Amino acid sequence: MENTKKLNKNSKIAVLMGGLSNEREVSLRSGKNAFKALVELGYKDVILIDVDRDIAKTLKEEQVEYALNMLHGRYGEDGCIQGILEFLNIKYSGCLVQSSSICIDKIATKKILSTQPQIPLIKSIEANINNYREKIKELNYPVIIKPSCEGSSIGMSKVNTPEELDCAIDEALKCDKELLIEEYLEGKSATVGVLERIKEDGSIETFATPILGFRTKTEWYDYEAKYTKGLTEFILPADFDESLTKQIQDLALLAHRTCNCRGVSRVDFLVVNNIPYILEINTNPGMTDTSDLPAQAQAMGISYNELVDIILKTADI
Repeated sequence: MENTKKLNKNSKIAVLMGGLSNEREVSLRSGKNAFKALVELGYKDVILIDVDRDIAKTLKEEQVEYALNMLHGRYGEDGCIQGILEFLNIKYSGCLVQSSSICIDKIATKKILSTQPQIPLIKSIEANINNYREKIKELNYPVIIKPSCEGSSIGMSKVNTPEELDCAIDEALKCDKELLIEEYLEGKSATVGVLERIKEDGSIETFATPILGFRTKTEWYDYEAKYTKGLTEFILPADFDESLTKQIQDLALLAHRTCNCRGVSRVDFLVVNNIPYILEINTNPGMTDTSDLPAQAQAMGISYNELVDIILKTADI
């Protein structure tokens, strides 16, 4: 039977965090922040759950009605937890099973985005342990090696010469057996949040946040730069002219819709010579003190607590 309940301040809400992925520590930070926000917002029956392999049993025992998904990476952002919640008839925030499983996979995401000719994509190849030496001949060095189904830049490396390739491949293969290898371009890193909210008349409003640009003290926007205070300078709004700003925001909305995302996403770009290349789509953006989406929301007058409320209410979309 479909869950027809509507969210209210007395609903039993579980904030799902932690989990089993390589992004566990980031997720714990996101979850604790979001839990605090819900309490401050006046939700009366909120619990924190550090997700493990007994999560279905825990959710049933706690009689959870709504889940605020603050998991990142495997099992939390790839359709797995979404499938469990669907099976248990629990409403949940953010993207559904299909879009989550697509967007966690950088190769699958690029294939779907490539159906939209107006979306610029960096030249890349998909590879594995058996064919990477042959397939990389299609690209020019330097390149970026990316595990296809990993987040937060974990397992990624920049490779300048063929001599550096095997070591980088070995590192990426620790995270995933399928790899995306892209040509390395120098440009401006930027990201755009996409949010959906229910208006008073019941219609759904989908909108893009201001563009967040980055200046990093590392060579590129890696894990260390993302989660270490002081290593990345946020430029908000990013220093693009009005025309390019609109183009980037429109592309973010198009990518969100093309991959059938729901509720929230964050679309990452590399802007090279005024061409905004889409890198990937994050369906469960970080909600830590240093995360992008809260900063973007703040720039348009949406506080952290209000942002958490918007994300939670996507469960009723």
